[in-house]
Amino acid sequence: MLRGPFLDRNWMGQNADYKTSKIVMLGLPFDGTVSYRPGSRFAPEQIRLASWGLEEYSPKFNKHLEDVNFHDAGDLELPLGNTYKSLDVIEKNVEDIYKDGKKVFGIGGEHLVTLPEIKAISKFYDNLAIVHFDAHTDLREEYLGEEMSHSAVIRHASKIVKPENIKQIGIRSGMKEEFEFMKKHKTLIHNYEELDVIKDKNIFITVDLDVLDPSVMPGTGTPESGGLQFNELINWFEYLKDFNIIGADVVELAPDYDASGVSTAVATKVIRELLMIM
Repeated sequence: MLRGPFLDRNWMGQNADYKTSKIVMLGLPFDGTVSYRPGSRFAPEQIRLASWGLEEYSPKFNKHLEDVNFHDAGDLELPLGNTYKSLDVIEKNVEDIYKDGKKVFGIGGEHLVTLPEIKAISKFYDNLAIVHFDAHTDLREEYLGEEMSHSAVIRHASKIVKPENIKQIGIRSGMKEEFEFMKKHKTLIHNYEELDVIKDKNIFITVDLDVLDPSVMPGTGTPESGGLQFNELINWFEYLKDFNIIGADVVELAPDYDASGVSTAVATKVIRELLMIM
């Protein structure tokens, strides 16, 4: 059983019965290591509210949310100010989901929440790979002396899955050393077919919403110009639909930086479309 405690905000179209669901949506409202604009801790609740403005049917994938069979477990209640304890709570709850034979769909929160998800999943799956959508490399060893940072999450994850099993899409910002790491390990890709080398892997998809251009997604902690348009991102999802996806998350919406609510609406649709390929 999941440990909780939870703050209950349900996504539309969910299966209210945890036991019969195949995917568990888990809100991860943590932004304790954000280096620029905080506020992504408020995203899971706002996304849930915005979900009711969506249709349950995806024309792109010709599927209904009820076909996905996901249960929304609500938001984890995390101890403010304690990064390591928060990560431990996330890891234990994700581990419970996989003990029950289900997949996680995490909603952040900042990008560091991906690390405890990967740690938990690695206890149940080998042959893991990560498909990482982001504006930023997230390949630092540390940031301002802090090892546990959202800007280091993929570097830490690479120690679990190995760098050659990571494919990064949309990256356009980072340190020179991080770009050298990507070049050395061939993690940065630009074409769909470059994903084929991990088609036999168990794949976790992580989407940092700043992969989208700020004209589409201004409500994020570290907006970076030159990003993907919405349909470009969804076309990548379409290519991935026949891969073995064993978990996913969508992170880094900071809803209060876009008073129009458009960024939250975009994030919600990204989540719906990603659910369709799981």
